[in-house]
Amino acid sequence: MLIANRGEIALRINRACQELGVRTVAIFSQADRESLHVRLADEAFCVGPGPVARSYLNIPNIISTALITGCDAIHPGYGFLAENARFAQICADHGLTFIGPRPDVIAAMGDKATAKRVMREAGVATTPGTDILESVDDALHAADQIGYPVLLKATAGGGGKGMRAVESASDMERAFAGATAEAEASFKDGRVYMEKLILDPRHIEVQVLGDEFGNVVHLGERDCSVQKPSHQKLIEESPAPHLSDQARSVLLEMAVRACRHVRYNNAGTLEFLVSGDDVYFMEMNTRIQVEHPVTEMVYSVDLVKEQIRIAAGEPLGYAQQDLQLRGHAIECRINAEDPYNNFAPQAGTLSRVVFPGGPGVRVDTHVFSGAVVPPYYDSMIAKVVAFGASREAAIARMERALRETVVEGVSTTIGCCLEILATTPFREGRYDIGFLPRMLASGVH
Repeated sequence: MLIANRGEIALRINRACQELGVRTVAIFSQADRESLHVRLADEAFCVGPGPVARSYLNIPNIISTALITGCDAIHPGYGFLAENARFAQICADHGLTFIGPRPDVIAAMGDKATAKRVMREAGVATTPGTDILESVDDALHAADQIGYPVLLKATAGGGGKGMRAVESASDMERAFAGATAEAEASFKDGRVYMEKLILDPRHIEVQVLGDEFGNVVHLGERDCSVQKPSHQKLIEESPAPHLSDQARSVLLEMAVRACRHVRYNNAGTLEFLVSGDDVYFMEMNTRIQVEHPVTEMVYSVDLVKEQIRIAAGEPLGYAQQDLQLRGHAIECRINAEDPYNNFAPQAGTLSRVVFPGGPGVRVDTHVFSGAVVPPYYDSMIAKVVAFGASREAAIARMERALRETVVEGVSTTIGCCLEILATTPFREGRYDIGFLPRMLASGVH
């Protein structure tokens, strides 16, 4: 299997393959030549220089590498080409199994504007919004109908890229230009759509698995409401605290119904905005998520292995009633960023790295002492995950783990995560997507 990604997710996929007895081929840019995923794969090949457009988005080089090395399949991880229906189809055209859903499903659900239309057809509640906007004038007209504030969102990709909140008509032209330019640079797709900006909701997502035989299960929900001002997630947990039984039931039922409607096959995540008991479908990520470890911890399921088994044509090995949630898990993203300077990315050499251990602690990372953090990619360098029998135990374990973590050479989000864990809103589990921006604005640190 060729792993068409880098960093911690490439290493995560490599480990799953090794445990399944699958030989791996890593790809890397010149900037990632010394990366851990390159060292631990069975084979590794350079596909271009540092910039993503010339390496990790270079489809001809990636496909050629897979064919030359005799690969049977390609796993795209997350980001880059993971939700690119054209790439999935090119894989199929060359006899390569794409580890993910069918190209038509990616096109329908990976494109966020189309996904909302499909979900409405399936009877799933969505936030008020539009299809693809062709121009600033279209955006202004749509916003007048929906009512300000509104949110411009890239129809491709994720991670907060290509997203802009618009408070009034005077802000639209600048926001539209910024959203489309960022979307084009990040995903080679500058199209955007609009939805109503729901004030102070929670961001809750549901993990699903579907196979080629029509079987669909959910693996509970994750609360992803601790987000930077750029809408990128920083802390996730499962199960979601203080989620009403009614909202949880609606979330899980909607997710399964949506997947059955499109005959979804592989791992995926449906994201919702929740306000009280009101639940609105927002988008679907047709891939593995960054935060998948929290689900793995509480359900004892290896989601990457399940992706590979499903792509190999195997049916799910369990029914919904076989999946039992146990305990609580929290994930903190360790990013090479300055959280007190608008989370500005940091590049440089990591002079000293020490990660935590002990019962109930998992670290997914690709860095080590002496590793270089290049300026071309996402700034996440590790994920620290803590599991406990209760939410309180998981928080205490996470605090201990973060205090053990040492990353020197660049600024990181470790201290910011510790501050978040200590706040009353987080302790009580009563926070929303505006929580972290408000905390930073108050100068708690």
